Amino acid sequence: MAKSAFLRAFGKHWLKPLTFWALALPGLWLIWQWALLLSGAPNDLGFNPIEKTHRFLGDTALRILLISLAVTPFRDLTRWLPIMKVRRRIGLAAFWYAAAHLGAYLGLDLYLAAGMSLTGMWAGLWEDVVKRIYITLGMTAFILIIPLALTSFNSMVRRLGAKAWQILHYSVYPLGVVACLHYGFMVKGNQLGPWIHGGILALLLAYRAGVWIRSRTRPQPIARAS
Repeated sequence: MAKSAFLRAFGKHWLKPLTFWALALPGLWLIWQWALLLSGAPNDLGFNPIEKTHRFLGDTALRILLISLAVTPFRDLTRWLPIMKVRRRIGLAAFWYAAAHLGAYLGLDLYLAAGMSLTGMWAGLWEDVVKRIYITLGMTAFILIIPLALTSFNSMVRRLGAKAWQILHYSVYPLGVVACLHYGFMVKGNQLGPWIHGGILALLLAYRAGVWIRSRTRPQPIARAS
């Protein structure tokens, strides 16, 4: 009973603020590292802080996206319903980190480091999209996440209707596949990171597929004659 009361109180009073700060922590860490760098103090951004920045933001976006996909399985396995209160918040955090990842690539990598004008920056992005498969995949993933972020509000659920909203948000699964492929093609060589992220996504997709199959094969209750 005491444990149940604690979980209810935690879900009601602490879950949302703690989730917010947990999601903000990577961004705050990155801001702190840049403050150290600009002040000349030792930092963890390495010899190429621009590349470190946009890759850190991209990795964070992907990991938070995977966490958002894990919320429903966690709810199903633990029966702890309050976790669903923060699912959209986690998904929105993935969008904002993805937007920051793209912004760092455009602003720091193309505009500042490459010394391009604004026109040259967009031209450079288009050239990368055409020539580099990981950039193509990354832009595809970002395009896919935009409508999910724009509709992650109760008002949009009411406007679209619950069924249409749910169908739209099923696109989070191909989004996860494209994002993992983006990560895999970006890194050099056969590294462990993409395999770990891809394996986690595969487990989550297998779970969702199993739930769908069980819902289709479960015998329907026979209606009693009145």
